[in-house]
Amino acid sequence: MDMNEVFLETAEKQFLYYKQLGEKAMAQLEPEQLFQSWNEDANSIAVIVKHLWGNMLSRWTDVLTTDGEKPWRERDAEFVNDISSREELLSKWEEGWNCLLEAIRSFTPEQLSHIIYIRNEGHTVMEAIIRQLAHYPYHIGQIVFAAKMLKETAWDSLSIPRNGSAQYNGGKFAKPKARKHFTEDVLHIEKGEELQ
Repeated sequence: MDMNEVFLETAEKQFLYYKQLGEKAMAQLEPEQLFQSWNEDANSIAVIVKHLWGNMLSRWTDVLTTDGEKPWRERDAEFVNDISSREELLSKWEEGWNCLLEAIRSFTPEQLSHIIYIRNEGHTVMEAIIRQLAHYPYHIGQIVFAAKMLKETAWDSLSIPRNGSAQYNGGKFAKPKARKHFTEDVLHIEKGEELQ
């Protein structure tokens, strides 16, 4: 497998990992908590999801042939909290992620060096992917942080539980060295559960 193929596979796994973190954080909240914010300048989880949705649709629709900042995008409206239900929020969440993942899966390794534009600024496809691999996890972190602050009962850890590092590391070091992406075990479990 050449390095561009490895990059595309790794990028997809990273995006799926952060998608899963956001979903697991939101699943721990009551529906009304998804719409709460601390003050006028703070975004609710619903607003963050709406912004991710708008960005993903704009950046990844017809990515090879049109500017990533689409004329139909209304970025300022993404920060207005007008989603009315958990179902609507999750529908936008899925629509955005599906648009992104379909684009990533459609690229050939050779296309990673093609120039695309975001607000008339040229990026290689690889640079555009890396740009969003920094942007989307930034917002997922906000979702996780807000969810931890809002949850009224014990938080279910999304990674290594507090005071669980020794046990986690013991399990990892008990296995032989192997080349694998760190998300494979987590994503494999999720995919297996979906098939049942």
